[in-house]
Amino acid sequence: MTSLASLDTPAAIIDRRRMQANIARMQQRMNALGVRFRPHVKTSKCLPVVQTQIAAGAQGITVSTLKEAEQFFAAGIDDILYAVGITPDKLGKVMTLRRRGCRLKIITDNVESAEAIAAFGKAQDEVFEVWIEIDCDGHRSGIKPDDDALLLGVASALKDGGMTIGGVITHAGSSYELDTPAALEAMAEQERAGCVAAADCLRRAGFACPGVSVGSTPTALHARHLDGVTEVRAGVYVFFDLVMHNVGVCRRDEIALSVLTTVIGHQREKGWAIVDAGWMAMSRDRGTAKQKHDYGFGLVCDTDGTELEGYVMTGANQEHGIVALERGLDADIATRFPVGTRLRILPNHACATGAQFPEYQAIDAGGITSWSRFYGW
Repeated sequence: MTSLASLDTPAAIIDRRRMQANIARMQQRMNALGVRFRPHVKTSKCLPVVQTQIAAGAQGITVSTLKEAEQFFAAGIDDILYAVGITPDKLGKVMTLRRRGCRLKIITDNVESAEAIAAFGKAQDEVFEVWIEIDCDGHRSGIKPDDDALLLGVASALKDGGMTIGGVITHAGSSYELDTPAALEAMAEQERAGCVAAADCLRRAGFACPGVSVGSTPTALHARHLDGVTEVRAGVYVFFDLVMHNVGVCRRDEIALSVLTTVIGHQREKGWAIVDAGWMAMSRDRGTAKQKHDYGFGLVCDTDGTELEGYVMTGANQEHGIVALERGLDADIATRFPVGTRLRILPNHACATGAQFPEYQAIDAGGITSWSRFYGW
């Protein structure tokens, strides 16, 4: 039987028990709130993970690249939302997927893009389903909920061009900067209210707006109610990570993704153990600017996934990581972690760490199974 000791390192490890508990927790919450759940699969980009989410009750998926859409559709999942603003050069791929039977939805937040979608659709006799992106928190892209002129301008361009308006969509990305239940509840309500207000504006103006889609892991887990919302999207909850722990939505022992690494040497006078996982394995992501606790490049655990108190990956080069005490100097580090010792490192950002690997090693009581991960745009 394959064991952690036999794996080449570095390796991306999924704790299946933790992952399944995370999936069940989120799905149960969405069921209790009475909304459809459409997970964002950019975190794992892995078919067995997504199949587990669907088996738990998820309906459809959200993707961040058209390559993901192509690969998940080829695997039999046909209800897909591409949640990145569309550009004209990608409309051909979208059309091809739709004509093969994929119920692919696209998004936009500006009149120029809406007009391009409509022009392409008219020229190709294709009716795209387009969702209008709303900016609920100034985080990234989207139309401000109170910018009625732009919202109606985009809707008009789509409707006049013969396209279908699927609904409005938003993402409270700034929730990652929060760290108290009260602040997260307030952001969840701001997200909900802003998107619902945009939908109401469209409906008052005579536009169909059947869908109201919101979501981030922190707000999904802190919304008190979701009146007016039809679906929620969240992604990183499937693995969680140290950022989510700092935000306050998970315990460290709920983090399902880690990186297996091997000690390759020491700098005794510095209290360092050198491992074979650098930023090419962990990613360069150090978390958020406002995080409660800086875990360096990751939190150190033994091969069972138990934290080794006080030890973090304090530094990282391309293929080398430095494991040391967060505070103070361990003069016995070479004795504590001799060459060949295997450790597991919990990541700051599961999406970024997962992206460093072509496959995961999924572990449970029955052993280890390799799960491939999708790549590309």
